[in-house]
Amino acid sequence: MYREKRSGDALPLARGPLVAVENIQKSFGGLKAINGASFNIDKGSITGLIGPNGAGKTTMFNTIAGLYRPQAGRILLEDDDVSGLPPHVLFAKGVVRTFQIAHEFPTLTVLENFMVVPGQQSGERIIDTWLGRHRIRAQEAALRDRAMEVIEFLNLTHLRDEPAGNLSGGQKKLVELGRTMMTEARLVLLDEVGAGVNRTLLGSIEDAISRLNEERGYTFCMIEHDMGFISRLCDRVVVMAEGRVLTQGTAQHVMDDPRVIESYLGASVSRPAA
Repeated sequence: MYREKRSGDALPLARGPLVAVENIQKSFGGLKAINGASFNIDKGSITGLIGPNGAGKTTMFNTIAGLYRPQAGRILLEDDDVSGLPPHVLFAKGVVRTFQIAHEFPTLTVLENFMVVPGQQSGERIIDTWLGRHRIRAQEAALRDRAMEVIEFLNLTHLRDEPAGNLSGGQKKLVELGRTMMTEARLVLLDEVGAGVNRTLLGSIEDAISRLNEERGYTFCMIEHDMGFISRLCDRVVVMAEGRVLTQGTAQHVMDDPRVIESYLGASVSRPAA
């Protein structure tokens, strides 16, 4: 089930940036959480974002996703400057993020958790509940079919009618990933999708990310501490330290960089088997 490690040290041929992060700065009081960081996320790639605690990774994610407004620099989504746009506007533009702790609707079933994701549903407007019932029923049928496709893709058919609050942590992470499939996602930001997940379910998550990338062209950027997970999935790895980009390249390249070993890996973090 695990994806084979990408071979060689050369980066894949450039496909052009989907997102360009340019000289971003973000401070909280006197603390510079991001201090002039720049990097690209290429179209159709899986980009890893790693670094020690306090490196600025989560702040960077929150800035790309619109939770924080940068104080300097800009973020381009292709040619569109999206710096500081709020999350709901970015969601409409196809920028979707997950969280380290899954944000499911616990009392809704897995199927219902998927069906509520798409915005601008006819049933959300009071006038349509009076005058557009046929349209609402047709839309709900289409959403149900789409949600069932996602459930089958993720091998969650046996949990379709289970309240999401009853799922294990790893199953909730799969549901969170599946919710991104109910959108017109251009960029999916994955925040420690493997954290606290058992090895079997981690393999299922890894397989789903790989298939979404290779079969459906999804672009991912992921924060993750499991270097084996990162090395198997990521085309490029960006290493942050003290709010800056320390280095970037293939997983092997960054793991061989003495600055990364000193600032992040250390003796306590094992490298993946070759």
